[in-house]
Amino acid sequence: MEFIFWLTAVLLTLIILLIYETRRRRATLLATVDVVSLPAFASQALGNSREITVFLPPGYAQVGNRRYPTLYVNDGQDQEALQLRETLAKLFQRQQLPPIIVVAVPTNDERLHEYGTAVCPNAQNLGTKAGEYGRFLTTELMPAINQQFHTSQDPTETGIFGVSLGGLSAFDIAWNHPDLFGIVGVMSGSFWWRAAADEVVMPPNQLIAHEMVRQTTEKPALRLWFEAATQDEASDRDNNGIIDAIQDTLELVEELEKIGFSRGMDVAYVEVPGGRHNYDTWAELFPHFLRWAFG
Repeated sequence: MEFIFWLTAVLLTLIILLIYETRRRRATLLATVDVVSLPAFASQALGNSREITVFLPPGYAQVGNRRYPTLYVNDGQDQEALQLRETLAKLFQRQQLPPIIVVAVPTNDERLHEYGTAVCPNAQNLGTKAGEYGRFLTTELMPAINQQFHTSQDPTETGIFGVSLGGLSAFDIAWNHPDLFGIVGVMSGSFWWRAAADEVVMPPNQLIAHEMVRQTTEKPALRLWFEAATQDEASDRDNNGIIDAIQDTLELVEELEKIGFSRGMDVAYVEVPGGRHNYDTWAELFPHFLRWAFG
């Protein structure tokens, strides 16, 4: 009995030491990515404010005039679920990603209206403030970030990323501002966003993002990365065996190809077998996007 007690005590001690060492190493790793908070950043376009979080690469404080590629991330309130800081730290440590700045932009209880397409709301009258959100990001937040941090203002080194409805928003903003953004990342994008039956700005009842591409006469200088998962949803409106989340994304890629985009060159599509519409899937794929976009 005494031996069993002694052995149990040793094992527990080893487990505690292992847990402590694991946490210490993680904290050390995370500390390589500095985090700067901009609390209560106000928007005149939206009439509200939010806390912006900026992630800075290792060595940022020691470099003088260097300009860094920059990524804006929608739904920044979910940065921990996306494992944003940890992913950056790991990729930097492994030298799989050059130093970049990441700006996490949170949403609020107006998410269903701030995210969408600026050209018009959808059939459910959602996205009524998408234009204002785009103006906030491009004319208020970006100038402030560019002034305060060493960001590159080259569109080819500036990206925007989002998941679900935040992904639709990222696509919409970049499509309307290729002079500011050259990289787009969308996971499980809400490309089901459809115009109302009485819409006059866009063709009624049509998928808005797809129509935006069709109505574009000149190919914008964008690189676009899309992800969809086989279990994003269960809906299959035309009963062809392909869920809408995948079909809508693939059909958008087809529209992009019609105006000159080339899959494998400036358009990437990743389909995740068994993946779901959640942050477990998105966090797992986030490093792949980062390496594709900036690696």
